[in-house]
Amino acid sequence: MTDQKPVDYSSVDSRRSDASKRKMSASRRLYYALGLPLLRGILRLLTSTYRYQAVLGKEYIEPYIVSGEICAPCYWHQNHVLCSNLVRSWVNRGFKACFLISGSVDGEVPERIARSWGAEVIRGSANQSGALALRDMQAMMKRGYSIVTTVDGPRGPLYEFKSGAVLMARIANVPIVPVACAADRAWYLDRWDKFMIPKPFARVIVGIGEPYPIPPKLPLAEIEPHRLHVQEAVRSLMRECEDALQTGS
Repeated sequence: MTDQKPVDYSSVDSRRSDASKRKMSASRRLYYALGLPLLRGILRLLTSTYRYQAVLGKEYIEPYIVSGEICAPCYWHQNHVLCSNLVRSWVNRGFKACFLISGSVDGEVPERIARSWGAEVIRGSANQSGALALRDMQAMMKRGYSIVTTVDGPRGPLYEFKSGAVLMARIANVPIVPVACAADRAWYLDRWDKFMIPKPFARVIVGIGEPYPIPPKLPLAEIEPHRLHVQEAVRSLMRECEDALQTGS
């Protein structure tokens, strides 16, 4: 017999690392409630000033927006501002997006912003709650939602594609769609992902890569070559965006 209460795995609190000392206290909830509208306003104002030089590869995502078929858009944690804003434009056209966001306290703000766009959210990560997040992703995909992930998050290493996204695409039999971006002027935060915030009136380019299918019956021992392939696809697309920005094409 034990008096220990069963864990509620539907609660985001159960998906946070026990090592983290940051908790969702009442004061923090109040801080987010008061600060979130201001942050959303600043982000909307900031992103409205960006001068989009090009959207590369938009023909790759168009069939999924029009048909409602699901896919797995993936981009680096560093590029979240521009790439999530691109996904937001798809949502406005009827694309059913579900963002995978860390279960940490830091994930509270991006969750609320994503939901304000009309997207769904799954809280968790491959590091702390991989099985739970994978179960939730399967359930969302059955409902017709495409899972959007920052594939080197939540703690890096930078530009390293995590195998969880490949496994998810394999199980669901959906293609991975690389997404990347570049900006001519930006701030970079001093943290593992070198998080990029393009400066006001920056010239920006966003790009979508060719969908890459993961064979549904692929043995787990053979996932690594596919992980490396999509990792290079996202890296290459980011370089393509940077080169196009420099050449003005």
